[in-house]
Amino acid sequence: MKLQGKTALVTGASRGIGQAIAFELAKHGIKRLLILARNEQKLAAMAIDLAAMGIEVIPLVVDLTDRVRVNVVISQAWRDYGQIHLLVNCAGVAYQAPFLQSKLPHVQEEIAINLLGMYTVTRTIARRMVSQREGTIVNVASLMGKVAAPTMSTYSATKFAILGFTQALRGELASHNVQVMSLLPTLTDTDMVRDLQLFRGLSPMSPQRVAQALIRGIERNDREIMIGWQSHLAVWSNYLVPRLVERAIQFAAPQPSRDRAWLRSLGARG
Repeated sequence: MKLQGKTALVTGASRGIGQAIAFELAKHGIKRLLILARNEQKLAAMAIDLAAMGIEVIPLVVDLTDRVRVNVVISQAWRDYGQIHLLVNCAGVAYQAPFLQSKLPHVQEEIAINLLGMYTVTRTIARRMVSQREGTIVNVASLMGKVAAPTMSTYSATKFAILGFTQALRGELASHNVQVMSLLPTLTDTDMVRDLQLFRGLSPMSPQRVAQALIRGIERNDREIMIGWQSHLAVWSNYLVPRLVERAIQFAAPQPSRDRAWLRSLGARG
């Protein structure tokens, strides 16, 4: 897909990877950019910076858990601003906790935003892309959608689900000239990740590197976009020697049984 002169919608655009993707798209010739998130102040500030780069920017303030409003806002944006050629589903949340210490409201929020929110946006956009017989959909998953991690069970589950959804959708929409691909970043230096206990031996990559990889993948029409040789090694190793990979991840993961202070803090936040 060529980005020059096109219109894109990025969800989760007010921070982290979504924000980096928005600015990278602006650098590569996007004509109109719709940025969607819950935080009105952050979107307004972003819109000023993006407009200074010479593109048209439309902030869409909406909570993805409000499915009715999502449909209304996106339908109105399509009507007011024309066809959306590229959708990047980047909105997501993550809560880290041992499964036995996990909190149901956190689990529900991860599923509601990471999976159902993405589904709602995609359904609204995909129908219109099919009618126009043109479009590209990118679903931002994670390396944890290929190799699950202890203390991140629900987050991993949503990312596995996103990859399955993406693969199924790719097959359904291909005949309508709508491309569907996935982006699988590994640990990335965002404010969300800074609240997590990191796995041993892992250093976060920058959101800008993830965004740049996405642009290359869109231009090549890649099915899956993985970043860095470590990600490819982890996926292939998990396929060839899954038990070894599982042991390595268990060793690298935070050890709640050995960290009583962390367990106490989880209980205090309950």
